[in-house]
Amino acid sequence: MNSTERVPADLLRSALAADPARPLLTYYDDATGERVELSATTLANWVAKTANLLQDELSAARGDRLALLLPAHWQTAAWLLACAATGVIADVDGDPRDADLVVSGPDRLAEARACAGERVALSLRPLGARFTDPPAGFTDYAVAVPAQPDAFDAYDPPGPDDVALSVGGRDLTGAQVLALAHADAAERGLGPGSRLLSQAGYGTWPGLSAGLFAPLAAGSSLVLCRNADHLDAAARAARRESERVTHFAE
Repeated sequence: MNSTERVPADLLRSALAADPARPLLTYYDDATGERVELSATTLANWVAKTANLLQDELSAARGDRLALLLPAHWQTAAWLLACAATGVIADVDGDPRDADLVVSGPDRLAEARACAGERVALSLRPLGARFTDPPAGFTDYAVAVPAQPDAFDAYDPPGPDDVALSVGGRDLTGAQVLALAHADAAERGLGPGSRLLSQAGYGTWPGLSAGLFAPLAAGSSLVLCRNADHLDAAARAARRESERVTHFAE
């Protein structure tokens, strides 16, 4: 583990320091044909803008709980890391009724309306496009985030003993997320230069780890695939070859 890493947000800082321009996260949605490739610099820019939206526009503070009702997606990765930067607890598939604010995809808006706090909606359309018909009672992420600053400084930075993530009903501190991510990376044999293709969802720790935290912890890169069941075996094999995949998770 890098001795400067104390909280999950430090994983992205390490990736930026190592090689800011290399592809860090490549995302596929095989239901739409979308492919997005993000360098460490580009992902960090999305994370900074999202963290500024959280802190300044939505008035979220360290220790607040955010119900994250999103699938495995490149924008979900940005939200997870933005929560880590602000100290907001990312409660994956958490109950909106128990949350201070909620972030939802288009298929879970009815569920998200149960949150009494701020509500943010993502269209999850290709290239992060806005809703064609904005949902009432929600901030459209694609409308609100572009104007946010490109650099972020937390007013009240989280520490390693603060809860950073909740998944499967289990709260994890920042230190626990780091330790688990590094352990998972070691178990998978990930290292700098590795490229992990994950078809796992984000609803469990193994899925979150394979689809974000373990590759970051190892200095690896990630190919995140949603709706991969739309591909036959030959297409999956071709993708693994074209993306130079060294490790696989599903």
